[in-house]
Amino acid sequence: MSASWRPTADIETLRERARLLAKVRAFFTERDVLEVETPVLGQGGSTDVHLVSLSTLARTDRGQRRLWLQTSPEFHMKRLLAAGSGPIFQLAKSFRDGEVGARHNIEFTMLEWYRPGYSLAALIDETATLVASILPRFHGSVVHYAYRRLFHTHLAVDPFTSSLETLRRLAAKHGQMPATALANDGRDTCLDLLMSMVIEPYLGRNELSVVVDYPASQAALARRHQDADGEWVASRFELYLNGIELANGYDELTDAAEQRARFADDNAERRKLGVGEVDVDEHLLAALDAGLPPGSGVALGIDRLIQLALGKARLEDVLTFSTPNC
Repeated sequence: MSASWRPTADIETLRERARLLAKVRAFFTERDVLEVETPVLGQGGSTDVHLVSLSTLARTDRGQRRLWLQTSPEFHMKRLLAAGSGPIFQLAKSFRDGEVGARHNIEFTMLEWYRPGYSLAALIDETATLVASILPRFHGSVVHYAYRRLFHTHLAVDPFTSSLETLRRLAAKHGQMPATALANDGRDTCLDLLMSMVIEPYLGRNELSVVVDYPASQAALARRHQDADGEWVASRFELYLNGIELANGYDELTDAAEQRARFADDNAERRKLGVGEVDVDEHLLAALDAGLPPGSGVALGIDRLIQLALGKARLEDVLTFSTPNC
């Protein structure tokens, strides 16, 4: 008889998961951050070419329309911020198609919070404090790295100025694939491959590694600024532990016109790659136009953090039912 009906995490692990989630909620309650709950369905999905949004056709009082399972609660939470919510957090179910593995599940829990008035540096400090509070044996430091410097150190190339051909050649070499496999891929795809294959395994060894100053082309929904060398970079960070990306934070873009242009660029790239356009969330753009308060926000993979805290080998070991077993 098949045992596939059984949960993928054991019951004691689920008790520990509940304890850690309560600890997360207490962390924000102590700081007077409001817990919110937003829909998992929205009128738009993520246009990010590296993400695959899931959608469904739904019958509504306005007729049949496509709705999108959210890749994170970001769009709805920003609408709350524009409505005057103040600082907010959420433990939200999120969905990304095709992501199944030791660190991925199509359906997962995202911890996301927003801090109006916070600088990116202040949010980095708060994120590191939360992560350290959930990891009982962690006594390491928080170390900051510039994206550009990491590529110099580990690959002896400049991610901003090296030729696309050089980056394609390096990505093919480290990915053990023929050079022709990347012939149609752009700069950011090659950089992402090199980051994941070569650099990420070295991050977060006995420390919390914070990576800043990503290429401006990778800003997504973050502001951009010029670094000390005069290079335009994204005002965002990622936090790593044991080679695992845990959090991705932004100094949030508040300009509706700029955000609309970025969504359009994303969909143009999607058409070029043949991966299909994603509906733009007009409610988000309207909220930005109405006035999103300046501040910073961060998304943290809570399942990954719990996996690290409990020393589990695979993400499914801390989930009630993983995607293949749901």
